[in-house]
Amino acid sequence: MAHPILAAAGIIDETLKSVADANPTFMSTSDKAAALGELIRLETRLAELRLRVLAGAGDVAAGAAARDAAGWLAWATLSRPEDARADLRLASAVDRRWPVVGAALREGSANLAQARVIVRALDNLPDTVPGDVLAAAEGALVGHAATLDPQRLAKVGRHILATVAPEVVDDAEARRLAELEAEAHRKTRTTVRRLGDGTTRITSLVPDAVAHRFVTYLTAYTNPRRDDGTTAPAAGDAVGRLPHPRKLGEAFCRLLEAVDPRRLPVHGGDATTLVVTIGLDSLRADLATAGLIAPAVPGDADGPAGSGDMITAVEARRLACSARILPAVLGGPSEVLDLGRTRRLFSPAQQRALLIRDRTCRGEGCDIPGTWAEAHHWNPWLSGGRTDLDDGVLLCSHHHHRAHDPAYNAARLPNGDVRFTRRT
Repeated sequence: MAHPILAAAGIIDETLKSVADANPTFMSTSDKAAALGELIRLETRLAELRLRVLAGAGDVAAGAAARDAAGWLAWATLSRPEDARADLRLASAVDRRWPVVGAALREGSANLAQARVIVRALDNLPDTVPGDVLAAAEGALVGHAATLDPQRLAKVGRHILATVAPEVVDDAEARRLAELEAEAHRKTRTTVRRLGDGTTRITSLVPDAVAHRFVTYLTAYTNPRRDDGTTAPAAGDAVGRLPHPRKLGEAFCRLLEAVDPRRLPVHGGDATTLVVTIGLDSLRADLATAGLIAPAVPGDADGPAGSGDMITAVEARRLACSARILPAVLGGPSEVLDLGRTRRLFSPAQQRALLIRDRTCRGEGCDIPGTWAEAHHWNPWLSGGRTDLDDGVLLCSHHHHRAHDPAYNAARLPNGDVRFTRRT
C-alpha cells in the first residue's frame, strides 16, 4: 500500500490531468481571481509538504553518497543547486526550530517568500533572547503574514523585539553594541550573480572598516594625480568625464589584476591561479577565443564550473602578460603529466591538467568546483596504481572519503563520473 504522501501526490496528479485542457480565457473575472488565490494557497501547501519530505531525506542522500539531501535533489531533478540548498535550509529551520512557521505554510496562511523572511528575522535575533520571547516573536510575525508582503514583513522583523518584549530591548541593544564588530563579521556576505549580458553583479555586505579600506584602495586607482607622476586627464578627454561609479568599477578590475596569487592560499593543490585554455593556433591568431576555468558564478548556464566561459585571444594574451594567469596552451609544449610509479602524489602540473579535464568533482551529481577538489587514484597506489592522468580523478573531500569508505561501492561511468552506492 502506497504511503499517504505518495497517494496524495497521485490524486493531485490525476486532478491536474483532468484540467490540462481547460481554457481559463472563458472563466469569469471573479472565478479567475478566486482561482489564482486558491492555487497560490495550494501551491504553498504543496511546497510545505515537499519541504517536510526534504527535511527527512538524509537517508536518500546517504544511499547515493551525496553530500546532503539538497545535493541529491538538485542532481535527481535537474534543478539549480543553490535553490535546492535554500529549500533545505528552510526545511531544516521549520522542522527543528520554528514549527509555527511550518504550520502556517501547511495551512496556506503564509507563503514561501514570507516564511523565508520570518525565519531570517528569527535567526538574526541575539542568542541571549529567552525561548518564550522567541516563541512570541515567531507567533507575532506569522500573524503579520496575513496582511504584510515579504518586504514589509522584513521591516517588522527587524524590530520584532520591541513589539513582543520591550523590557528586554535595552539589554539586548546594549549587548549588540558591545558585540558590534563581531556581529558585522557574522553578517559579512558576498553574492555573485551572472546577468546574462556579459556582466556579473558582485554585491557585498562587509564591516565598515573593511569597506573603508576597500574604497581607499579603489581611490588609489581613481586619483587624478597618482604617485607615478601622471596628472589628471586634459580637458576634453573622454576618460576624465567617466561617471564615478564607472571609475570605481574599472579600479576594482585593476585591483584584482594587481593581486599576486603567490600570496594567496594554496587552492586545488596549487597556488591560487586562474587557468585559461587556448589552442596554440588561436593564441597566435588576431581573432580567436579562449576558455576560462574558474569557480562557479551563480547563473552560469554552461555548467557548475563555468566550463563554457569564453574570452578573446587578445584578452588572454593581455592577462598572460599583466595578471599572472596560467595559460594552458593546447597543442604546444607542455610539462610531463604522466609520472607512473615514480611518485605517489599528483604534481601541480597534473592537478592543473585534471582541473582542465574534470572541471568539478566527478562524483555523480556533485557540483563542487574542481579547485576545491582532491586528486584521487582510481587504482590505489598501494595496490600498484600509477600517478597518471588516466588513473586520476578529481573528487571533493566528501566523495574522496566515500571512495575510501568500505561501506560504498564506486563505479566509474562512461562519461568519467563516479557513481557511489551503499553496499548491502
